Amino acid sequence: MVREASGSVPPMSSALLNRPKATILVVDDSPAMLRYLRVLLELDAYQVETASSGGEALRRVRDGCAPAVVLLDLQMPGMDGLKTLRRLLKLQPELKVIMCSGVDDPSEVRRAAMLGAQAYLIKPVQHLYLSAAIERCLGLSPAKVAEESLGRPSLVAAPTPPQYGEN
Repeated sequence: MVREASGSVPPMSSALLNRPKATILVVDDSPAMLRYLRVLLELDAYQVETASSGGEALRRVRDGCAPAVVLLDLQMPGMDGLKTLRRLLKLQPELKVIMCSGVDDPSEVRRAAMLGAQAYLIKPVQHLYLSAAIERCLGLSPAKVAEESLGRPSLVAAPTPPQYGEN
């Protein structure tokens, strides 16, 4: 990072470092998982919106929430993740969706991919995998990500993931 003689960061550099990245909509019925994913995404400087159900996610998108990526739980009461995925993509066909599940079921992974999901992450979601999946959805190369994160701390302790099934 470039510092002025006074030791302070020049205003333009400071503004670039502090600008938020894209908006991510996190959809999960577990309050603990919503909090955990929010912290991970905010560590990566994303704007985070949350919804606790598929129906709430659809309402948010209809009401003007324009996420760059949706992080969507597969197993939720009421409208499950696959049904939510179908409906979200009807509203916004170009939307990038990453599915999350505590179940590592190859048939569910295939179904999600056939419906338009960009990635499938297994809970508890690891920060590195989450970051990589989002960067791929956003079309960011590793060099671009490194360039954008210049000046940010390189080591940040991520929180411990909540136990699967914990609410």
